[in-house]
Amino acid sequence: MVSPTLKQEITQLEANFCAALSDPNRLLILYALSDSPRNVTELSTELGLNQPTASRHLKILRDRGLVNTARSGTTVTYSLTDPRLIQALDIMRNIMRDRLAYQSSLINETIQENV
Repeated sequence: MVSPTLKQEITQLEANFCAALSDPNRLLILYALSDSPRNVTELSTELGLNQPTASRHLKILRDRGLVNTARSGTTVTYSLTDPRLIQALDIMRNIMRDRLAYQSSLINETIQENV
């Protein structure tokens, strides 16, 4: 049975994290920030995004509490709020890779059977 607490936590998870993680560019920003804090210009250059797009993605990540900001003069530097986020993303990537490998093996088996 699904508890009311679990339902509430899942609702919060979706609202706070899933929507923020639904864009590949935001995931790439998080991975870039896992290496070291960066400002929007550095992120834009590294990821090949224009600066307004990178800024928009960073705002979403900041609003969801996934990145911190530190201001030094006119420069705002972004960093991850919690490195476990990258661990969670890595786990999901590993699951995806395993799933793709399994699907590929099924296709190869089907091809071999038809030869």
